[in-house]
Amino acid sequence: MTEADFPKQEFEGRLVRAQRAMRATGLDAMFFTTEAEVRYFTGFRTLFWQSPTRPWFLVVPGEGQPIAIVPEIGAALMAETWIDDIRTWSSPHATDDGISLLGDVLKRFAVVGMPMGRESSLRMALTDFERLRNSLPGTRFTDCTPLVRDLRMVKSEAEIDVLRHICAIASDAFDKAPELFHIGQPLSEAFRAFRVALLRAGADDVPYLVGGAGPGGYPDVISPPGARPLQPGDVLMLDTGATLRGYHCDFDRNFAFGDADETARAGYRTLHRATDAALAVARPGVTCAELHRTMQAVIGQDTGDVGRYGHGLGMQLTESPSIIGFDDTVMQPGMVMTLEPSMVLAEGRIMVHEENLVIRDGEPELLSRRAPAELPVLEAAT
Repeated sequence: MTEADFPKQEFEGRLVRAQRAMRATGLDAMFFTTEAEVRYFTGFRTLFWQSPTRPWFLVVPGEGQPIAIVPEIGAALMAETWIDDIRTWSSPHATDDGISLLGDVLKRFAVVGMPMGRESSLRMALTDFERLRNSLPGTRFTDCTPLVRDLRMVKSEAEIDVLRHICAIASDAFDKAPELFHIGQPLSEAFRAFRVALLRAGADDVPYLVGGAGPGGYPDVISPPGARPLQPGDVLMLDTGATLRGYHCDFDRNFAFGDADETARAGYRTLHRATDAALAVARPGVTCAELHRTMQAVIGQDTGDVGRYGHGLGMQLTESPSIIGFDDTVMQPGMVMTLEPSMVLAEGRIMVHEENLVIRDGEPELLSRRAPAELPVLEAAT
């Protein structure tokens, strides 16, 4: 339930910072339709977002409290948050799925910001949005992506506490690898065993678990697991985005079975060194592009199809910014990031290594328990 996630003061602080930024950029209000932004400002957390049937709206005015315009089915849960102004309608509706209610709120604002840039989406019918915009001739909609991105990139200590906890839970589950994985085990069963271990360790949910396995490496890191049994010489990688109170961890671990060839061992060492190099320079004032160049210099390969070597982390599995050559976002204390270097080992064989950290004044704080410097081998010959 939302009331237990954070105290009211957390959301009041977010609103104060948002309204200060809105005044500086000339916004009279901001308008949101997507889960992360609605939850950021209200604390409203539910899996009901997985249903595309109903739209959900939030208006953050330049002065005063946020206004939630939500389907009646969500009224009780929204009332458990700190939001007082909640307006509802019966949804789905044949002709007016909340648009008139939304228009009544927005008509008093001349300039309304909404996310329009990279990594944003409009979670309502485009025809309804066009209808809304046409009904508000005195309102101009403009992009507030940079404002919202900057607010959400720097986490509060309360958010970091939750992220630290879910990373510890996932680290504990990875430590059980010798008990969970074995030669002859179908890959799908390995995934299932790890998912159960995460839940038993205290995760609320495991909405994201990907990986791969193959001789000396794996061909990709996003395929669903098949029935092929793990074999001697295989390298298994599991990458989890388990959650606690709506916040994600996002890191992986690699394991070899029986033995590992020198290519796999050398690749693992390279990625570990690349991560060490990034940890050594991950300080306030350093840019994402500099972190990318630091890791790439150790790896000695182009980023390739992967595109980036890490990203922001929080309520969403991946958030801004991206650790990539064109992202000049400057690191600030309180930013929670992943370091995710990857490399091609051979034709059809890759390896990925990932850690989670908080940017601090001075050395960063690791949230994930650091992976060993050498590729772990399970069921090694004695």
